[in-house]
Amino acid sequence: MPPIWLMRQAGRYLPEYRTLRERIPYFLVFCMTPELAAEATLQPIRRFGLDAAILFADILVVPHALGQQVSFTEGEGPALAPLGKLQPAEVARRVAPVWDTVRRVKGELAKEVALIGFAGSPWTVATYMVEGGTSRDFNNVRYFAFNKPEGFQLLIDIVVEATITYLKGQIEAGADAVQLFDSWAGVLPEAEFRRWVIEPTRRITEALKKAHPTVPIIGFPRGAGVLYEAYRRESGVDAVSLDQTVPLAWARDRLQSVGPVQGNLDPVLLVVGGEPMEAAVRDIRAQLGHGPFVFNLGHGILPQTPPENVAELVALVRR
Repeated sequence: MPPIWLMRQAGRYLPEYRTLRERIPYFLVFCMTPELAAEATLQPIRRFGLDAAILFADILVVPHALGQQVSFTEGEGPALAPLGKLQPAEVARRVAPVWDTVRRVKGELAKEVALIGFAGSPWTVATYMVEGGTSRDFNNVRYFAFNKPEGFQLLIDIVVEATITYLKGQIEAGADAVQLFDSWAGVLPEAEFRRWVIEPTRRITEALKKAHPTVPIIGFPRGAGVLYEAYRRESGVDAVSLDQTVPLAWARDRLQSVGPVQGNLDPVLLVVGGEPMEAAVRDIRAQLGHGPFVFNLGHGILPQTPPENVAELVALVRR
């Protein structure tokens, strides 16, 4: 029986979370309020009995900590002010509330439930910092990276160091493992994927393993396709999380043969539930259930997901 946790397992699909959010409508302020962020982290553990809690925060905590103004509008996503002078010296002070959240959650969790910390990977974080929010084509950030690679390297270097500080603090506060989310890794060609996805990840994993050699690091290069294999081999991560487009047999033979994999139920199937979800769960378990494996989604839980479907998924995986 594989362990199970779900990306975005805390959030808008839970009525108790929506009630909690009413106390502070500003999302980033909510993330930086340890009492409330800890409660949000714990809610799905209480409701579903999952095997791991993942810290409730956001990948844009790092740009905020670097001094870039970040705001969130309901239904529209994040908005970031144009890049100005960044403030790396302020990172530890500004992310300290998140470390406090980790300590609070760790103190509440049963010993058999793992606590996973996380951060956005440098490439994905940089896309938001340059584009000013989400993007359909990532033309601005790709133009910057292709046209002025030395200047873009300086930005990546700053984000790498801030991410190392951020994740070290999470581990020291009690995180049992950490995950790096590279949600937009799949928009890059191979050479740029190696430079802007694999190499920054390798620098982070190297620093974390030097300080905390026993703490597992999960990498999630969403959309990487066949480059998942190079990422797993060269980035230094201990496990890879699979998006829903990764063929199961290929993942079993090329990735799971090297180490643990995590995933990869389509989040839409969790919304649908019923027999379509059950068939997909059977297939994933049949293909990946005989090696090192953590059941998860191919991306985060969607806001319209019925909570009862999550309960059914946990039961299916454990059946």
